[in-house]
Amino acid sequence: MGQIVTASFFEGEFAAHRNNKAVVFTNGCFDILHVGHIRYLKDAKSLGGLLVVGLNSDASVRRLKGEERPVQEEGDRAEVLAALNMVDYVCLFDEDTPLELIKKVHPDKLVKGGDWTPDKIVGSDFVLQNGGEVVSLPFHKGRSTTNIVNKIIGLG
Repeated sequence: MGQIVTASFFEGEFAAHRNNKAVVFTNGCFDILHVGHIRYLKDAKSLGGLLVVGLNSDASVRRLKGEERPVQEEGDRAEVLAALNMVDYVCLFDEDTPLELIKKVHPDKLVKGGDWTPDKIVGSDFVLQNGGEVVSLPFHKGRSTTNIVNKIIGLG
């Protein structure tokens, strides 16, 4: 089971937990957890020893997705993510992008879904300049939160 931590955890205590393991970082809203997320997180975890998930705060999700989102509160989303066996750490961030968190985590691999090209992934420059790798995982077609929400409200 993963831990829910604050960004300050990565500035100090994390070094002892890292223990020379490759750190993989990904982020998202994870508003309604679904099979696309599970497959994505399993794929991300397979790339390294520790998986850190940056989670957009409720305020951040509202700015990015609109006032009707998130569907679930940040505490609930964080708890569900932390309960997944492939997730080691979950950390909320209030900004619209995870760049400052990425700088604190200093991942070996920065991962996003296939709908993102490596040059568009926030933090890719930082990770590459520090010897890391940027990976775009395959997109699981038809498996998106937006599709699910649209189906629920009758738009899909």
